[in-house]
Amino acid sequence: MPHQTHPYHMVDPSPWPLTAALAAFLMTMGLALWLHFNNTLVSLLGISCMLLTMFQWWRDIVREGTFMGAHTPPVQTGLRYGMLFFIASEVLFFLGFFWAFYHSSLSPTPDIGGEWPPNGICPLNPFSVPLLNTAVLLASGVSITWAHHSLLTANRTEVSQGLALTALLGIYFTTLQAIEYNEAPFTLTDGAYGSTFFIATGFHGLHVLIGTSFLLVCLARHSLFHFTPAHHFGFEAAAWYWHFVDVIWLMLFVSIYWWGT
Repeated sequence: MPHQTHPYHMVDPSPWPLTAALAAFLMTMGLALWLHFNNTLVSLLGISCMLLTMFQWWRDIVREGTFMGAHTPPVQTGLRYGMLFFIASEVLFFLGFFWAFYHSSLSPTPDIGGEWPPNGICPLNPFSVPLLNTAVLLASGVSITWAHHSLLTANRTEVSQGLALTALLGIYFTTLQAIEYNEAPFTLTDGAYGSTFFIATGFHGLHVLIGTSFLLVCLARHSLFHFTPAHHFGFEAAAWYWHFVDVIWLMLFVSIYWWGT
């Protein structure tokens, strides 16, 4: 690092914001082409560009924080605030889905038969796969907390075990939800019920996949000795994100699976 008289990180010029914007544009246009013309080439190009950008951008951040000493205590404080604001924005993102669900369910319009669930919809049993998935995510919350406390006490073996167990539970959750979707007696196009159900639970499933990837990256970084008891914000951010995913699922289970049926 060049000599500087302050503890803050002056980020070097980077091409990755530009390539990320290009990838987002390609993915948006590709989705439109896929839905209207069944052409997936542009969408696949956008996804490939996004994955390459993510890998290289995050590689640079890991290098700056772990090897170059750029993530000083004041910088870590700023990163923590940033992660908290990001999670707050995600809460508001899901609030829109809950608003749509309760708007339709608390006062069903004549268009859907004046009842909820609408006539002809056979809702899923909340005490079968959804209840099992709830238990899986609650268990994963315990395991990630165990891994965090193990990291604070410098118990490397238990950190690896806790992270691996949490990631496996996340993969198990995703598998169960994929089976549930495949066997659901209604689809995304089945009116207000189908759209609110699949949009809300589907975006949560996407967040589970992102969180699982986050945990696997933390596991790889832990195996490379990137984390210490005093310097592990990457791990801490992953744990916060995973707890957020747990809480949102509890709200989905109570609202859509149980109360909504």
